[in-house]
Amino acid sequence: MAANRPEQALVEQWRDMLALHARTQCELDRTLHGHGLCASDFEVLDVLAECAGSGGGGACRVQEIAERVHLSQSALSRLIGRLEKDGLVERAMCPEDRRGVRVVLTDKGRALHGEVRPMQRAVLARMLTEEG
Repeated sequence: MAANRPEQALVEQWRDMLALHARTQCELDRTLHGHGLCASDFEVLDVLAECAGSGGGGACRVQEIAERVHLSQSALSRLIGRLEKDGLVERAMCPEDRRGVRVVLTDKGRALHGEVRPMQRAVLARMLTEEG
């Protein structure tokens, strides 16, 4: 039995969105690779930069980051560990909740974010306007 047309249109729209996401993710990874980052690394740096700009003192709880970057808790922990090893972020216990962990950009992380942010935004503009 063939799917009805509205249902098939939804499926095709979904697949188009997935394909656009995959192409954009690959292009971001290619662009950022020369700076030692992948798209997910940049997303974490970008979230932390936004925390710094929103009066959060430049620190975000890991849970806040997890809500915005769409990675599993374990994948995010590994990614933060890598960024910390590279000197781009620092982790510390939350003073108000000792079970929580806060992450903050280092000066090196802030500088790298500032350097690659225009490249990331240019990829998004190109991919999302070409395809959209």
